[in-house]
Amino acid sequence: MLITGGKWRRPELFLVTGGCGFIGSHLVEVLCARGSHVRVLDDLSTGKRANVPALTEVIEGDVADPAAVAHAMSDVDACFHLAAVASVARSTTDWVGTSRINLGGTVNVLDAARCAREAPIPVVFASSAAVYGNPGVPLLRESQETVPLSPYGADKRASELHAAVATQLHNVPCVGLRFFNVYGPRQDPSSPYSGVISRFADALARNSTIEIFGDGEQVRDFVFVHDVVDALMKAMERAGQGESGICNVCTGRATSIRELALNVGRAAGTDVGMNLLPPRPGDIRQSVGDPTKARDMLRWQSRTSLEAGLKTTLTWYHECLQH
Repeated sequence: MLITGGKWRRPELFLVTGGCGFIGSHLVEVLCARGSHVRVLDDLSTGKRANVPALTEVIEGDVADPAAVAHAMSDVDACFHLAAVASVARSTTDWVGTSRINLGGTVNVLDAARCAREAPIPVVFASSAAVYGNPGVPLLRESQETVPLSPYGADKRASELHAAVATQLHNVPCVGLRFFNVYGPRQDPSSPYSGVISRFADALARNSTIEIFGDGEQVRDFVFVHDVVDALMKAMERAGQGESGICNVCTGRATSIRELALNVGRAAGTDVGMNLLPPRPGDIRQSVGDPTKARDMLRWQSRTSLEAGLKTTLTWYHECLQH
């Protein structure tokens, strides 16, 4: 086991796929701060080398390339698999290309994990609330039927199924985390995959009007990136002890897009101008998770209020604009 008595066994080598990206780079920082050795596999298509500590080992490679994954996985003790094309829109226009990464990459990681050492190593991987589709229930629980509405959601659900097979056939401990709407520093507002908060924060930082698709009454569950990293770390503790499973990473708190825009304005200390645009086809009206299983399985819960998270995020955007 990698974890004994609630403490990390040292030295360890962690592989983080997508480690130069938004969530991955925050995770790499925490791992390095705790004294762990970290290797990153990232194609740098959206991630930035500057996002991770200077001495971090970074392999520039494609998670969809089995040889690159096997090379990166050599001698590692555990793997956080975060590399993905995190875009529903792109998955609909480049179905084959995104599936090659989002599903094929996961299979490559699981296959490499089963033979990275003398015994299979644990894998914690990013899934998504997109697996649920649009069931129209107040709180989404892991027992809810999954009916994804996009290739992205389908690939994430298929990744969960492959992880279950990896556990059953090859004894690879796998914990999958269904991320809801993650936000925070380093989420690039210029990226087509960027979240709504980063776009709102960037608009305010530039004194622009906030654009909202539809009537703004769509409801989401926004979870701060530092809390997500904490969930990833706790999930690895479970996986390191041989446990497997799936759980939501969410707050359980519903926030409408219109309410969010007002909260962003309050955090920035300014009035908000909103421009309502035509609704996007297939936009989900309600997506709020139930965090109960994460509390029970991981001993985790979101601790950052939306107000505090928005202030931290806005501060980061202002600092970026000044450089």
